[in-house]
Amino acid sequence: MSECCLRGFRWEAQPSGHETKLADNNCYVTGSNRKVAVMIIHDLYGWKFPNTRLLADHYAEEVDATVYVPDFFGGEELPLDILHEPTRWHELNLPAFILRQSKEIRAPEIVECAKILRSTHQRTAAVGFCYGGWGVFRLGERGQNLVDCISTAHPSFLEETEIDKVGVPVQILAPEVDPMFTPELKAYSNEVIPGLGVAYNYQYFPGLEHAFAVRGNPANAGERMGMKRAKDSVVHWLKQWLADQ
Repeated sequence: MSECCLRGFRWEAQPSGHETKLADNNCYVTGSNRKVAVMIIHDLYGWKFPNTRLLADHYAEEVDATVYVPDFFGGEELPLDILHEPTRWHELNLPAFILRQSKEIRAPEIVECAKILRSTHQRTAAVGFCYGGWGVFRLGERGQNLVDCISTAHPSFLEETEIDKVGVPVQILAPEVDPMFTPELKAYSNEVIPGLGVAYNYQYFPGLEHAFAVRGNPANAGERMGMKRAKDSVVHWLKQWLADQ
């Protein structure tokens, strides 16, 4: 696990959605389209992280979708006050935290939430940031019929076998500097996915680092432009594949 998964900035705005339940999971919900659903699988800062909820609000408005951000950490949270304090990162037992959020533990919850959305909406998609990247690939696996498309920015814990199995249109937003989505995984994705018979949108963000799309610094011109480009790209991708077919 790299320190890049902790680094970032908290954006200044107030989310406009509400909290409810999806399956047995607490969930942030925003938007009101009964036909179109987007599920966001959050990063290490969890379902309450304001930046993630603000992106959900943008997607809900700009895509015209109901956007769900379930809690996939079983009520655990990393303290937001350490976001800007690298000297305190040693206080976290991150390996133990990650072990409690393992794929074996969380994948069934992710799938169950997706099944519910699939049964209640005509079109569904999944977007994953960092930790959530592997999750959207699981939902997009061939034969699952859980989502109509997936998108991920700087995925963590993604494995080649999960890339091999993707069977829906897939978008990857890849920063130049990323210890989690390595150059080898970037190259593997770009070699394998075009041969899988699915639409593929790979976007490269030179000069930017892991977590930029959800935790970039708005005061930095390059990061601000990258965040906007990432947000607009996801919106365009979702609108393309969630429209009535």
